[in-house]
Amino acid sequence: MTSSRKIHLKSLLLSLAKTALEKEEAERIAEKESYMAEHCEPLQSHGLSVADLQDLCKKLHARIDVVDEERYDLDSKVSKSSKEIDDLNMKVFDLRGKFKRPPLKRVRMSADAMLRALLGSKHKVSMDLRANLKQVKKEDTEKEKDLRDVGDWRKNIEEKAGMEGRKKMFEGAD
Repeated sequence: MTSSRKIHLKSLLLSLAKTALEKEEAERIAEKESYMAEHCEPLQSHGLSVADLQDLCKKLHARIDVVDEERYDLDSKVSKSSKEIDDLNMKVFDLRGKFKRPPLKRVRMSADAMLRALLGSKHKVSMDLRANLKQVKKEDTEKEKDLRDVGDWRKNIEEKAGMEGRKKMFEGAD
C-alpha cells in the first residue's frame, strides 16, 4: 500500500470518528435536557411575590440539605466498608506471611515405634528391618591382593630403576 493511500484512509477514519463524537455529544445533551424536564419543574418567577420566592428558596435549601445528608451517609458507608476490607486484607496477609514453622527436633525412632505411634493398637506386625538383611561376605578381589603385595611404594620404584627394571617391565608385559 502506498503512503498516499495510507494517509487518505487515515483521514477518512479520523473524519468518521469526529462525526461519531459529535453525535454522541448531541445525544448526551438531549438526555440531560429530558432528565431535567422530567425531574425538575420549570421555575415561573414572573408573578411571584418576594415571600413566595423566599418560601421556594427555603424548600430548595431543605431539599439540598436532604440530598447532602444522603450523599454524606453513603460516602461514610463506602469509606467504612473500604477500611474494613483493607483491615481484613492486612489480617490475611499477616496470617500468610508471618507464619513461621517451628524448629523440629530430630527424634530417633525405630520402625516399630513409628508404626505404633501412627496406627496405635492396630499395629501387630514387628518390622525389624535389619533382621531381614542378607549377610554378605567380602571377597578378596585381585586388585586388593595386588595392592597388598605391592607394599611399600619405594621398593617398587627401586626395583624398576635403571635399564634392568625397564627390561623386567617389558618382559612382565609379555
